[in-house]
Amino acid sequence: MLKTTRTYRAKIVNHQQVSDDLDNCGHSASKLWNVARYHIQQEWDSTGEIPSEADLKRELKDHERYSDLHSQSSQRVLEELAESFNGWFKKRKNGDTDANPPGYRKRGDKHPRSTVTWKQNGIKHDSKHNQLRLSKGFNLKNHRSDFILAGYETRPDVTVENIQQVRAVWNGDRWELHLVCKVEIPVEEAPGDDTAGIDLGISNYLTIAYDDGDAELYPGNVLKQDKHYFTRDEYDTEGENGPSRRALRARQKLSRRKDHFLHALAKHIVEQCIGHEVGRIAVGDLSKIRVDENGESRNWGRGGNKKLHGWEFDRFTTLLECKAEEHGILVDRTSERDTSKTCSCCGRKRDANRVERGLYVCESCGATMNADVNGAVNIRRKITQNPPTEDMSNGRLARPVAYLFNQTSGRFAPSEQVGCES
Repeated sequence: MLKTTRTYRAKIVNHQQVSDDLDNCGHSASKLWNVARYHIQQEWDSTGEIPSEADLKRELKDHERYSDLHSQSSQRVLEELAESFNGWFKKRKNGDTDANPPGYRKRGDKHPRSTVTWKQNGIKHDSKHNQLRLSKGFNLKNHRSDFILAGYETRPDVTVENIQQVRAVWNGDRWELHLVCKVEIPVEEAPGDDTAGIDLGISNYLTIAYDDGDAELYPGNVLKQDKHYFTRDEYDTEGENGPSRRALRARQKLSRRKDHFLHALAKHIVEQCIGHEVGRIAVGDLSKIRVDENGESRNWGRGGNKKLHGWEFDRFTTLLECKAEEHGILVDRTSERDTSKTCSCCGRKRDANRVERGLYVCESCGATMNADVNGAVNIRRKITQNPPTEDMSNGRLARPVAYLFNQTSGRFAPSEQVGCES
């Protein structure tokens, strides 16, 4: 059995009865965020350093706004702010001059509804009646036993047990609950002994090559289109008091669509690997793509840095690991060093072989193939020493199948075969 966590979305069935209490908690979370944001700014201006998560908790635990929420809920607000500042600082350090620090959560005189997280000490679960008792902070209680009693409804196939966290999320129209549960999942035996290699990219979000010579491309066009649409000027409006309500909704929708794409892609890749009897997947490890061999930050240019920081390769790989593990498939994060320069047919390495985007030509053996597929084959061969069994440049690797994402069905379907110009 595999022990892991799953997050289930739940509808609040007594929304009218609990919405005011959840509003108060959401507004309080924003107020605490702003108090902490001001404290960070003061520290930054006076010392030039950003307070750590531990410093924030120590300095603000006696603040009046801290007691508006359950202590663990307040801790989570401060953790999220510290994580946001660390993420911004890393982007700036890596050359992303467009990155902005997290702002205040305020629109005029109003505070927006922030997500509120309850950890185990603030939760009591009545599984028989599908109800959750969520603790209020001391300042929001009318009497000592005051709490939010929320009835919930999930998908029929979901069993809610071993709850680790409950998140109340405002979706723009109403509150919904995200239930983080610890679950045990039966692990299947590996589908086979074959291997596959995955090359992650920006134009083609993913390219996979199998032992049997098959290869597939998964373009990231849908993600690019969504990002362009939902970050247009009329959506991405932000002033002194933070993003507009319309901008927040657009960002939430963009995030949900990206989540859907990544989950659907990970699930589809696992299904394809099962069909190819794959027991082990090698995925390019891009954790060091932002630093060079000396540990110094790489500058990919203004446009390159912006694309790179929106490229959630680690998140996708983590999703793939979770879904593959359930089916007994091992995922190895493997160095991508020289995989784009090396010919997967003869093994010779040369920078000039990749003559243009999507095209790889080896001057040593004459092989011509899709460049991303060539990289995926080289990544796969890092975990298996089996030599190629055919002239891959004239076989299926030269004309991989492209799978496109259909947002209506939420699934990937093959398009016509594409050649090196892809």
